[in-house]
This record gives sequence, C-alpha cells and structure tokens, in this order.
Amino acid sequence: MSYAQGNVGLAFGLVIGSGLCTCIGSLMVFCTDLANTKLLAASLGASAGVMLYVSFAEVFTGKAVSAFNEHYNGQEGAEGKAMRSATYCFFAGIILIAMLNALVHFLEALAGRLSLGHADRKKPKALDAASGAGADVEQTIGAGVDGLAEEDKTSASEDGEIPVPQNVQDIMACDHHEGLAKMGVLTGVAIALHNFPEGLATFIGTLAEPRAGIALAIAIALHNIPEGVCVAMPVYYATGSKFKGFFWSFLSGVTEPLGGLLGYFILWKTVTPMAYAILFGLVAGMMVFISLRELIPTALKYDPEDRVTTIAMFSGMVIMAASLLVFTA
Repeated sequence: MSYAQGNVGLAFGLVIGSGLCTCIGSLMVFCTDLANTKLLAASLGASAGVMLYVSFAEVFTGKAVSAFNEHYNGQEGAEGKAMRSATYCFFAGIILIAMLNALVHFLEALAGRLSLGHADRKKPKALDAASGAGADVEQTIGAGVDGLAEEDKTSASEDGEIPVPQNVQDIMACDHHEGLAKMGVLTGVAIALHNFPEGLATFIGTLAEPRAGIALAIAIALHNIPEGVCVAMPVYYATGSKFKGFFWSFLSGVTEPLGGLLGYFILWKTVTPMAYAILFGLVAGMMVFISLRELIPTALKYDPEDRVTTIAMFSGMVIMAASLLVFTA
C-alpha cells in the first residue's frame, strides 16, 4: 500500500501533464518559426536514453525482480524464479504495446486511404507528399523535414510571402475537407489508444520511483507534442477552426490520465508483491518499446545525419545513471 499512498498525487499530476502536451503540439502547428528540429531531436534522443536506462536499471531490476523475489521468498530457487518471471513480464509488455501499435498503424493507414481517395478526385499531385500523413505518426511529423525538403525550395510565393511548411501547403492546396477531417479524427483516435498504456506506464513508474516517473513523463510529453501536430493540422485545415483542431488534440491526450486512473484502481484493489512485480515488468517492456520504436526513430527523422541524437541518447543515460547513484549513495 505504501506505493499508492506515497506518490499518487505526483503520479496523477505527471500523467495529466504529459498527456495534455498534445495540446502544445496543436499550438505549435501555427507557429512556423518554432521549427528547431535539432533541439527537438536532441530532446527526444536524451529522453530515449533516460527511458532505456531507467527501464533496465531501475524498473526491471530494481522493482520487478525485487518484487518477484519478495513474492517467492522462502521458496527453493527463489532468485531464478524471480528473474524468469520478470523476464516473461518484460517481453509480455513489449508484445502488448506492439499489438496496440499495430492497431495504431491500421487506423492511421485507414486515415491515409480516406485522405488519398478524396485527393484523387481533386489534385492528386498536390497530395502526393502529404498523403503519407496517415501512414505513420513519425512520417507525419517528419514530412516537412526530410521527404518534402526539395519541394520547400520553391514554396515561397513571388510576392515575398514567408513560406509555410510544405506539408501544410499540400494540405491547403487540396479541396478535400471531409477526408481531412476524418484523417484528423482517426489519427486522434489512434494516438489516444497509444497514449493509454503510456499513462499507465507513467503512473506505475512514479509510484515505484518518483525520479523515474518524472523522467518518463518528460520523455512522453516531448513525444506527445509532435503527435498533437498530427491531430490538429488536418482538422484545422478541414474546418478552418483552430479551436476544433485544438479540441481533437486535447481529446487524444485525455486517454493518458485514464491509463493512470486504471493503474490506480489496479493497485488499490490488488497490492500484493506479485501484482506490483507483474505491472513493473510489463511497464519496463513498454518503456523500452516506446524508446526504440517511437522516440529514437522520430528523433532521427528530425536529425537524419545523426548529428545530435545518439550523443543526446547516451547523455541521457549518463545523467539518469548519475541521478540514481547520487540518490542511492
């Protein structure tokens, strides 16, 4: 019970804050001068390093294995059983979030097909670059950075108007408002499903170790900002309403606190060492998957030459390791 009583307020605060960072993304889409891609890549890389180190050194070894040891205490071969059980839960967490990720990709692919179908009847060439927005969250974010970089060279208008990102131009050039609205909403649903286990991971991680929970919340918050762009941009250009774009981005982030709420009820009703051990093992796997599948690939899309991402990732590991050493000395 000590986990739930000690840090539950902080855990809920971090989950709510990281989830609502999708709203920050929905605001940034209208600010073309905030596109410091190297800074964002470094932030995501450092976040991935923090999450990877925390997952293995703290959540898996320090929490999951320890809790299983407590559960098997007194039994023959308790340490071996604890390590095996924690390992099974770790990979089960990876499989669980991978299945959710597959559902995310299915919904985003469906959104992309809807968008492409409408564009084919209007201006298929203009949508050629933007239609990939429904295929993958990271591809959507990176479209204005890598795949469309060459088109950006000619995007400025002759009267000297400051050019907007090419993916935004492509969307504005296509009169397919209904398809855009559906794409934005479906992308929001997909991201909402993706955010749910992230909220659970943040909540459980904070209850186990506040430093780890804070690091995880920051990492997920940074990842949620560009996801907010994916939701708000098509809805805004489909409806002409900034509020509607912001609203759907807000809804996609609300599921993260719901994931935290689920974690609270699970721990409140079931507080045995086995319950904690299983949850921490699952969360460790989820955190590793999020780092390797989401944060690092997204960072490399903003930093295709890897000038800052890898350095930032290892720097994040060093900083987190130093933090753990200081507080355990």
